This record gives sequence, structure tokens and C-alpha cells, in this order.
Amino acid sequence: MASAGTGTGPARERGRMARLAPVMAGVAAVVCALGWLQKQPCASAKFDFIKTTKHACYTDVYPLYYVRGLNDGKIPYFDSFTGSDIHHVEYPVLSGGFMQLVAWLVKPFGVDERGMAFYNVTALLLAVLAIVAVLATAYVAGRRSLRAGLMVALSPALLLTAYINWDLLAVALAALALAAWSARRPALAGAMLGLAIAAKFYPLLFLGPLVLLCVRAGQWRAMGRMLAGTAGAWLAVNVPVMVFAWDGWVEFYSFSQKRGIDWGSIFFVLQDHGLSGLASDTDELNLAGTGTFLVLAAGIAVLALAAPRRPRLPQLMFLVLVAFMLPNKVWSPQYVLWLLPLAVLARPKLPAFVLWQAGEVVYFFGIWWYLMSVSLQVPGADLSSTLSAAAHLGAPDGGISQDVYTLALLARFVTVLALAVLVVWDVLRPSGDIVRTGGEDDPAGGVLDGADDVVSLRRWRGARHLAADPA
Repeated sequence: MASAGTGTGPARERGRMARLAPVMAGVAAVVCALGWLQKQPCASAKFDFIKTTKHACYTDVYPLYYVRGLNDGKIPYFDSFTGSDIHHVEYPVLSGGFMQLVAWLVKPFGVDERGMAFYNVTALLLAVLAIVAVLATAYVAGRRSLRAGLMVALSPALLLTAYINWDLLAVALAALALAAWSARRPALAGAMLGLAIAAKFYPLLFLGPLVLLCVRAGQWRAMGRMLAGTAGAWLAVNVPVMVFAWDGWVEFYSFSQKRGIDWGSIFFVLQDHGLSGLASDTDELNLAGTGTFLVLAAGIAVLALAAPRRPRLPQLMFLVLVAFMLPNKVWSPQYVLWLLPLAVLARPKLPAFVLWQAGEVVYFFGIWWYLMSVSLQVPGADLSSTLSAAAHLGAPDGGISQDVYTLALLARFVTVLALAVLVVWDVLRPSGDIVRTGGEDDPAGGVLDGADDVVSLRRWRGARHLAADPA
């Protein structure tokens, strides 16, 4: 029994979190500032594409301000533009709303200054969202809050990819959803998750782990409130655009369906190794990617219900997101931000985390240097020349060859897969789970934390065995 004044359990953890929050926020702010500085060689050249590939400091933010007509006062979804196969902003509505908000904020700047102001204001807001994601991740990490917060804040991936696109909006909202769930506020968690889905598609995947674990623990009321909150928030944001700008609203979904093999996807490698037909047949490509994901998701569902101990929520969230990304036809460099908080919560061990981050860094430079060779229409450097240039902290002249880029792509693919395998191993052998060996059950689990199992395949098999052998 704790003595008076020392606090117990959750109260003590909240007090510790409050004391550590300024430290983690400060570290995240410094890393975000370094990320902004990393983009400056390209910002000084108005993000000229060849320079962005050479210095690995590309961003979508600056060019899309012009390409999507924001500089001309066009409103996402309500106004169309010409010049490509895309006629409306191709992001879910909350991301488009974020873009429009910043476009309004930079109107006081001169016409020639607005593009760079749009980028800088966006970067500032994304940095705030990164800090929110760090603090929310730390909040749900229980006794390892400092470790979890610093692992996210000090991630090389955060420094390098924070400002490529608007992904941190969804990352922060998803982290807040997990924090609300951890605090046993399922309706609020659902609302945050609904907003996250309105910013990017991928948080929709988290409904599966939440439902499966609630079923296993018999937490029907919490599950219902979470689902109602998710649907309500998503509809509140989307319905007005659906009603008044249907063509603009549906652009994201139709664009995603029609999109072909993109950089970073494992199909980019496989199309040169016996699956060339996928490059020209989008329907087959979608079937291959979606079919593989569904098989993996079914395996995760069995794992959720059959594991010897109910998996922790971040473990299942991480696994289902990896299952979605590995066979996806698109895997942009900044998608690492989607995985980052969940990887830290699912397995807060440094060796595998550092190896994964190394794989992401290798891919980050690999994609830009490969695009440089594609843009310059030159063969690109071989592996030996690439390693020599990297050792001298420079880019290979003319970029890298496709073979070297394939190695970089596989480095990321394999390290993410390896991390997922380790998480599965922890689920199957909970005695090796570093979180649970410390005496906790599921700090992020909310109503699931410490709950008894009601439904599981092991209990079902046990009941069948007793029924078959009453003696």
C-alpha cells in the first residue's frame, strides 16, 4: 500500500508524465527544427526538382500549392484544375481543409512570397502535430513513457520525412485516439479516430484490432461507443463536402483505385521478376495487393483470438498496418511516420528499432538519388560508387542505378517485416514482451487493460474438450 502523498498507479504515472512532457516536447521541437534545416538547400532553390533529389530534401507542400491551384484561390474539392489526370485535390477532406487553412493564412504575403510562406507555415503546424504525436505516444506507454516519447522524437525518420507531405495530421490524430482510448474514453477515442480517417485512409485499419480485442475481452459497450464516435466524426467532416462537392470528394477514392505501381512498392521489384503484367493491369494489381492484405489480416485476426494471452492493442495495430503496407502498390517515404508511434509502443526495444530506422534512412536517400538518375536519364552509380559517395557525405553524380535502388527498397521492406515478426513472437510468447515482463498488462488498452478473456479460441477449444470428455 502506498504511503500518503506518494500517489498510486495511474495518478503517479500522470504526475510523472506531466514532469517529463516539457523535456520530450523540447526534444521533438529541436528535431523538427533540424528537419526544417535539412530542407533549406532545396527551399533556397524554390524546390527545383533536380536539386531536391540531389540533396534529398523534396517536399510535396511547395509544388502542390501551385499545381493544385491554391495560389489562384481555388478551394479544394469545390474547384477543379486542369493540366493532369487529377482534377481535384486527391487527399481526404481533412487534409484538404488543412491545405486550405494555410492558404488563407498566407494571403497577407506578397504574391511572389506566398509559395514559400505556405511551405513554412505548413512546416510549423506539422511540427506542432509532431510534438502532439510524441506526447500522446508517451502518455499511453505507461512506465516507459520517457523511452517511448524519446524514441519517436529522436527518430531519424521524423527528422527526414516530417515535411514531405501532410501525413503528420493523421499521425497526431491517431495518436490522440489511442491516448483517449488508454484513458478509458472510448467515444472520444472514436471521434479522434474518425478525424484521423478523414485526414488519411490508413487509420481505418485500426478498427479491426479494436473490435477484435473488445470481442475477446467482452467489452461490447466500449466497442459500440468507439464505433459510434468514429462514424459520427467522420460523417461530420465528410458529409458537407459529399453533398456540395461530390466530384471533388470522390477524387481521392477514384485516384487510389486507378493508381498504378509507384515507387517504394514491392511490386516495383516484382514487375521485373515475373509479374510484369501487373504494371499494365490495375485491376490485377489491386486484386494482388488487396488479396494479400486480406490473407495477412485474417492471420492477424486468428492471432488476436488464439494467442495465449490477449495481445496488447499497439501490437495488433502495428501488425495490421504492416500487413497493409507490405503488399501496397504505393509506399511513399513519409509513410514511415504512420508506423513510428505504433512500433515504439508495440516493441520498445532499441536494437530492432535502430535497425529498422537504418533501413528507412537507406531507402530515404535511395529513392531521391534514383529519381535523380531517372530525371537526368542516366544509368546512375553502381553499389561501389554509391557507397563511396555516401562515405564522403555526398550524392553520387547522376544518382544511383535501378539495382542499387532495389537494394534500398528491400532494405526497408525486410527491416519492417523483421520488426513485425518480432512483434508476432512477443505475442506468441508474452513472457518475452518487455512491457509485460515489467508487470503491466496493456497500458494503451484502456478498458482492455487487465480485463479477463470472454471469447478466445483457446477457451473455445477447452470447452469443446470438456464437452467431449466429461470424465
